[in-house]
Amino acid sequence: MQQVNLTLEQGKELAFNCLISNGCDDANAEATAENMITAERDGCSSHGLFRLPGYVISLKNGKINGRAAPVIKKSASSILRIDGKRGMAPLAHTIGKKAIIERVHDQGVVIAAFVNIFHMAALWLDVEPLADEGFTAITMTTSRSFVAPAGSSKPLFGTNPMAFAWPRANELPMVFDQATSVLARGEVQIAARDGLELPEGVGLDVRGCLTNNPESILEGALLPFGGYKGSAIALMIELLAGGLIGQPFSPEISALSNGDGGPEPGGQLLIALDPDRFGDQKGWRHHCEVLFAKMKSYPGVRLPGQRRQSNRDRIIKEGFQIPENLHKELLKLAEKVD
Repeated sequence: MQQVNLTLEQGKELAFNCLISNGCDDANAEATAENMITAERDGCSSHGLFRLPGYVISLKNGKINGRAAPVIKKSASSILRIDGKRGMAPLAHTIGKKAIIERVHDQGVVIAAFVNIFHMAALWLDVEPLADEGFTAITMTTSRSFVAPAGSSKPLFGTNPMAFAWPRANELPMVFDQATSVLARGEVQIAARDGLELPEGVGLDVRGCLTNNPESILEGALLPFGGYKGSAIALMIELLAGGLIGQPFSPEISALSNGDGGPEPGGQLLIALDPDRFGDQKGWRHHCEVLFAKMKSYPGVRLPGQRRQSNRDRIIKEGFQIPENLHKELLKLAEKVD
């Protein structure tokens, strides 16, 4: 498969032009393009420009409001509700981040509910900026039903990803972002696109049989990681990012879906904490660094996120690649529409 090399600046300009040409205002196009190109910067192609055609389809058919103006509402001193107004999640996070940081500085803890958003982005991008401010944060969201609960072969849960960030002294934050399925659906989609086979145990075909064929898994069901344990965590995320904040569960998202391949409506929960407020202002950073050092001393062990950080250093210098046919498609989508 032929590849096209792009600098981060070229990739962001292409994403911005695609979004502007298909119904976004500047604010939504800027936030979403920045989000996707940051994913590319860290080597996460499944949440980069690969997602642009899906965004464009949903903008064209009116599912997404490309001119949404998110609104922040306070329901309690430590609880924020950010209404995305049927827009793409990145702008809601751009607007909500300042309020979240201010509240955590003031109160030590904030729980933020993002509602009426369309989410198809990497979650670590929502928590890493908070760790850069010295906070720890965790976030989670639902999706369409792609994952069979443990013991079943029929999809019920979304991939229900979660991300966690922890601040470090004189180091980049420790950040992980993972689906509650064995693999994220985007990784399966890319494997199908590229004609690759997957490891055993990722998913089932429509008959409920184990398969390593990504196309068969996309038609069938992904499996939760760790069997019952991953299934239980997926259920927890359904309750926290759906039931708690009045947003649809994964099967309800599926029922609402028009199947256009773009993002789906839903909610996201984010919790941010200031570690300095928990009684160990002088010692917590050093104490945690002792644990990180011990972990890294084990042969073959690395901290979560280290590979992504090394990708970042390389891609900032060298750029990144996308398939030539995707590049051609995006150039066409970026053409101005009269």
